Amino acid sequence: MSLADFLSPISLESIGASTQYYNSQFGHSIQKYIDSFPDLEDESERPQIAIIGVEEGRSSVNNNGTQKGPDVVRRHLYDLYQGDYKVRIVDLGNIKAGASIKDTYVAIKMVMEELLKKEILPVLIGGGQDLTYAQYTAYENLEQRVDIAIIDSKFDLDQDNPQDMPLNSHTYLNHIILHQPDYLFNLSNIGYQTYLVSKESINMYDKLFFNAMRLGSFSGKLDQAEPIIRSADMISFDIGAIRASEAGGNANAGPNGLYGDEACQLARYAGMSDKCTSFGIYEFNPTFDPMGQTAMLIAQMLWCFVDGYYSRKKDAPMYPKSNYIIYRTSLEAEDYELVFVKSKKSDRWWMQVPYFGSKSVNERFYLVPCRYEDYQMAVNGEMPDLWWKTHQKLQ
Repeated sequence: MSLADFLSPISLESIGASTQYYNSQFGHSIQKYIDSFPDLEDESERPQIAIIGVEEGRSSVNNNGTQKGPDVVRRHLYDLYQGDYKVRIVDLGNIKAGASIKDTYVAIKMVMEELLKKEILPVLIGGGQDLTYAQYTAYENLEQRVDIAIIDSKFDLDQDNPQDMPLNSHTYLNHIILHQPDYLFNLSNIGYQTYLVSKESINMYDKLFFNAMRLGSFSGKLDQAEPIIRSADMISFDIGAIRASEAGGNANAGPNGLYGDEACQLARYAGMSDKCTSFGIYEFNPTFDPMGQTAMLIAQMLWCFVDGYYSRKKDAPMYPKSNYIIYRTSLEAEDYELVFVKSKKSDRWWMQVPYFGSKSVNERFYLVPCRYEDYQMAVNGEMPDLWWKTHQKLQ
């Protein structure tokens, strides 16, 4: 299989991009699929990040036009100046819409799976958020459990007909949760607005021990979202999570939501996470973005993701152990102690959640990212909610 079979080259003229860039601009430093397909086989020169546009919008509910988004974002991304690092990024062009939408999903899966095997991080620019499902299926054959973080103003679930709903941008979570084989470990939502989410959906999240962080709960305290993002293998960002005054390029944009700088910070958290292996930004519709403000914001979010990637500390615990500080505390009503790990390199925290059952002696606990406040809670005799939810999923 050749990845070139699924991808179409970039036409700089059609996207209105300049043909000349300064050496420090992304347009110069990003390797682009224009004539010949880039070489991804040479390990010494292999790209670390691959940008992929997806020209598919047929299942973006009430937001027709998202298939036009990738090239518009590119024009603004190429104009940005890189930070103080050498980038190894390739832009592989666009995945064209297939004869059926299932064909597009298969193409995304095949391209992403191949890139993940080569340890190249795919960055998808959609398209509707239903493409999150295709992003998820790329992990199916990689023999790992997957944590997903969704940044969205609502839960894209249908509680009335969970098994019979067609796959679209409002029901894709049903298909992820019910997908067989089941390799989903955790699902988190960041930034939901309560009046956009049914009580039944919130109860379902609680029942499955998923994580949900309401927008108002971390307003002005964005760092509270960092551990949830740090725990995710894949991240899906719906532009509808950003308020319309900051990002109007979405037919479903609302008056409340994240500010532009907050969206950029969340993208940077995603880039900084050693665990994150794919990132998708969806639901951008150029039809509603005549001044290009949303496209510019997305380009800046991608810049922040890249900046975060090249700021990775590579301190996912726990090797070598000398780079970490271990804190132990116990709860009066429990028979076991709670163990916390702090990185000396980044000051980030993790909790050890023990496996209960038939696990190998070399894998006795699961490390879940947390905050210093979780440690303080344990010291004060309270069980952190994140510890309890993780423990239930490990049963």
